Amino acid sequence: MSSNSDHRPVDIQFDCLPLRSVTRLDPPLDASPALIAKWKRIKSAIQSHGTHNNYFLHNATCRFFVTNNPDAGMIAFKFEGVLFTDDSDSRAVRCALSVALDQENVPWLEQHVVKWFQETVSNAVIEEFNRFIQAGDSDKTKQRLEQLDKTLAESGGYLGMGL
Repeated sequence: MSSNSDHRPVDIQFDCLPLRSVTRLDPPLDASPALIAKWKRIKSAIQSHGTHNNYFLHNATCRFFVTNNPDAGMIAFKFEGVLFTDDSDSRAVRCALSVALDQENVPWLEQHVVKWFQETVSNAVIEEFNRFIQAGDSDKTKQRLEQLDKTLAESGGYLGMGL
């Protein structure tokens, strides 16, 4: 019996926008409808939750593997929303995510199980974000944030469209 050491039972991918880096709440005049819609969701997140120690997670997926064969036993969700960190910005503490089933290849899957996995996404994302924080160098992160604040101040708050 052999095992694939690269296979993980949960695979999470996301883009992360620190909400403190958003200084404009109006979309560019030439923005596409999809970008305008995303801009509105980011604006809503800021209005609902503020910017301090909050991160907007987007372009995000969470895949659960319930067998050792990803071709038979995978449940995937798309998600988007806000992740909150503690006062020192060193640990994720909770999420407010919109989560939707994206795909699955589990013939025996029942709706109540889908709902349970859908609710589990937030817990999995918190753990993954904490792994991300642990893997990074917090001093370098603080230096990057200070540089970002300086760049924002110098540019009048415009960073471009790198959402």
